[in-house]
Amino acid sequence: MPVVNRIADFAEDMKAWRRHLHAIPELSFDLPKTTAFVAERLREIGVDELHERIAQSGMVAIINGQGEGGTIGLRADMDALPIQEETGAEYTSTHDGKMHACGHDGHTAMLLGAAKYLVETRNFSGKVALIFQPAEEDGGGGGVMVQEGIMERFGIGQVFALHNAPFYEFGKFATTPGAMTAAVDAFHIHIQGLGGHSSTPQETRDPVVAACGIVQAIQTIISRNHDIAKDLVVSVTQIHTGSTDNIIPDTAYINGTVRSFDTGVQAMVKSRMEAIVAGQAASYGVEAKLDYEIGYPPSVNDDVKTDFAADIAREVAGDALVDQNIDRLMGSEDFSYFLQERPGAFLFLGQGETAGGLHHPKYDFNDDIAPIGASFFARIVERAQPLG
Repeated sequence: MPVVNRIADFAEDMKAWRRHLHAIPELSFDLPKTTAFVAERLREIGVDELHERIAQSGMVAIINGQGEGGTIGLRADMDALPIQEETGAEYTSTHDGKMHACGHDGHTAMLLGAAKYLVETRNFSGKVALIFQPAEEDGGGGGVMVQEGIMERFGIGQVFALHNAPFYEFGKFATTPGAMTAAVDAFHIHIQGLGGHSSTPQETRDPVVAACGIVQAIQTIISRNHDIAKDLVVSVTQIHTGSTDNIIPDTAYINGTVRSFDTGVQAMVKSRMEAIVAGQAASYGVEAKLDYEIGYPPSVNDDVKTDFAADIAREVAGDALVDQNIDRLMGSEDFSYFLQERPGAFLFLGQGETAGGLHHPKYDFNDDIAPIGASFFARIVERAQPLG
């Protein structure tokens, strides 16, 4: 596997950086230790500019190439998850209830590795904008960085990102043109009834029965209102109500997600859910309020940039370890906000078998893929913005 030799030389640096970050996981936009460490590494590496406190805790580092040219953006996410770690690693989380269970520590280490190489060699024209992003898991930090104008401020013309993939073959790159990950919306349904003693239900307006009716009716959106040729997932994930066996409660709460790729489908689900909640509430004699939150948009890869990124992946990994036509996924990813603004591509990088998948308490990033990911980032810069 033709990893860049110089990047292979500091594989141990990337491992050390990654494991330090793994031990200090932080959530959403609140990343003081993480950002301090990343900023310190970037200054040591010698980036030409470092712009901090974007989207509260994000940063953009600029590396100048040789001569005039455009600016290419490379993104890594930095936040962790509210999970209690169970890996047993010597570098396990020191922050109770927080864990790097999605590999963002590895993404950050790979981009730092690419930065070190690009500063040393500067074998490219124009500039590279290294985007270190907060709040991918919760809060849409990518969207906030875009809203704060980083694409215009730094003149970013194209943008790329990698995400590790447990259970994909080690070193395998996977992507697809067009929509790759889904839009995700959240719904919250608050039911107000009238509670009372379970022996006299006729004197109550039971929110539990109403909640059951609403949940069952929501299932008909896919089976009776949806074009099966278009992907859609509607999942109820929480129902909270009641406190004991002999009390009918006053209230109930329902929560879940909707995942889709088409704005028309998204609008249909929202409209049907509004009608179902109102109709079921009336039939059960309760009040119900739907809060429908439009979340991350789908990640839509540019066709030309996807072909280009796949070519770079083949240079690094070889033809057999690149699949540029995978099935699109119902998971979501807030790199989508960058892809809405500029052409680019999002790719997975396989890390082989792991003890657990993403968002699992036994998951751990495979440090051996870091030189592969960093080599991809480096080569895509050199090929996109060659000297001369």
